Amino acid sequence: MTTMQNPSDQPTIVRAGADEGVAADPATEPLLRLTWTDPVTGCRGYLVVHTLVNTLATGGTRMRAGCTVTEVEDLARGMANKTATFNLPVGGAKGGIDFDPKDPRAFEVLERFCTAMRPWLDAHWVTAEDLGVPQHLIDDVFAKLGLGQSYHAAISRAADPDRTLRRVQAGLNAPVPGGLLLGDVIGGYGVAQACLGVSAAWERAAADTTVAIQGIGTMGGGAAWYLHEAGVRVVAVADAAGTLHDPEGLDIPALLDLRDAYGEIDRSRVPGHVARLPREAIVSTAADIFVPAAISYAITERNVAEVAAKVVIEAANAATTPAAEAALSAREIPVIPDFVANAGAAAWAWWLLLGEVGADPADSFLRLRTEMQARVALLMGSWSMDRIPPRTTGLRLAADNRAERLAQQNGVDVAVVIP
Repeated sequence: MTTMQNPSDQPTIVRAGADEGVAADPATEPLLRLTWTDPVTGCRGYLVVHTLVNTLATGGTRMRAGCTVTEVEDLARGMANKTATFNLPVGGAKGGIDFDPKDPRAFEVLERFCTAMRPWLDAHWVTAEDLGVPQHLIDDVFAKLGLGQSYHAAISRAADPDRTLRRVQAGLNAPVPGGLLLGDVIGGYGVAQACLGVSAAWERAAADTTVAIQGIGTMGGGAAWYLHEAGVRVVAVADAAGTLHDPEGLDIPALLDLRDAYGEIDRSRVPGHVARLPREAIVSTAADIFVPAAISYAITERNVAEVAAKVVIEAANAATTPAAEAALSAREIPVIPDFVANAGAAAWAWWLLLGEVGADPADSFLRLRTEMQARVALLMGSWSMDRIPPRTTGLRLAADNRAERLAQQNGVDVAVVIP
């Protein structure tokens, strides 16, 4: 492993593997860790490329105060497993910036980070929204850099890049019920389908299933909306201000209308019968399914004993620490891992890039519903019959898909065909 030192406003690169494009062992070392120091604020930013497939890797860019390279490395590993589990022709990566997204300087910080990462964004790294970085914001940065849109590294390889860009933009901006756009809700829709897949594995009607959701932003809010639409009782949601609870089921559309730009609900307009509890109370809420959809490491050794749900579905990346997940399994509480449960947005983005879905939301919903529920059925079946943890089954699926793709390529990097 080598380290290259660069000027203060340039990244420091740590690379594993002899050549660019040679992926490290997907279960251990990433291909590359890159650290950047913002010359204006002094904050740190990170890019971790875990694997390259066809010389491409995909994964969002997050911004939060306290973000670490270890966190980004965990997320990049998750992206590598996510792309392999859904058999996508791309590797896994992740970007992260240790900065408060509410700070008025956040956009300039993101712009400088992307400028420093431009060689990767131009040719190898397909990024998108993540915690603290909405899609429209990162697209604004790409537009300023002359890269068009955050999927640029893939779009630029298309036979007709302009046509592919139009298809991507049409898909991202396709209107869906509720006044939102397809690109904003597809990830949450996938999480909702993971929940419904668990309910189906129990042979239980949606109306007889209860869910508690930590986080009511893009992912959690989308999941809550589509679960409510399916007839599931969402009995609790939590944002930064606390937990809202109603055992009879919350009026999710009304609550979503009360959110501000940061996904926080205006408490002054919440109905009086809805209980207002501390933020951490969401973990111990009685529900069939608990969906951590806000932050990484939401369930740790410190609070795992408080989990009251029968199943945990990771909508947030790396929502459960390994020790906490082991403790949950010992209590007969399976965890549907992030690289399955929240893979909807990443999978859909590549289906869109490859022309396998278009701007009609019905086609995208059908494809994601079918693929997500099939994978959840596999994970829950192995758990029910042999008590094999869902993560183990998911990793085996990812490894099988990865091995099959490598066998097809026979050691040769084959170009992705993007129409």
